[in-house]
Amino acid sequence: MINSIQTDLLFFVALFPVCMIIAYNDLKYMKIPNWTVLVMIAIFVVLGLMVLPLNVFLWRFAGLAIALAVGFLLTAMKMMGAGDAKFMAAGALFVAPIDAGNVVIMLALMGPVALLLHRIAGGLFASKMLPEWESWQRKREFPMGLPLTASLLIYLAYRAFV
Repeated sequence: MINSIQTDLLFFVALFPVCMIIAYNDLKYMKIPNWTVLVMIAIFVVLGLMVLPLNVFLWRFAGLAIALAVGFLLTAMKMMGAGDAKFMAAGALFVAPIDAGNVVIMLALMGPVALLLHRIAGGLFASKMLPEWESWQRKREFPMGLPLTASLLIYLAYRAFV
């Protein structure tokens, strides 16, 4: 068993490329591919079994179930896309239950910041440089994969380095 700092750093390193793919796909296509969410779950299962005590590992799936239920409720209310809900559920596996509230607060802060930066970038230059990207075309929707991935990675980096 390794300590929690090493565990969070290991999760961060393993998730970083997947989160970059998710953010890119959500910006370009306004979709989070199912395979990326499955990769996140596979990363948790493989690494989690190696680095977490079994009871902690198993309890993290309760967080997945809760996040999935909340996510699908938000999807049904048209407040979030289904890919975002699936990402939230898979991401919940990597969050210690005691930190769940802090991560929700971080996402609540990250969402408006990401929205503002996305709109500014789109208005100034990005929509001209990358006109085929779906996120610039949809004025009433926003690619939540951006703040979701940022929040998860910042949380893991914080846990690993602070």
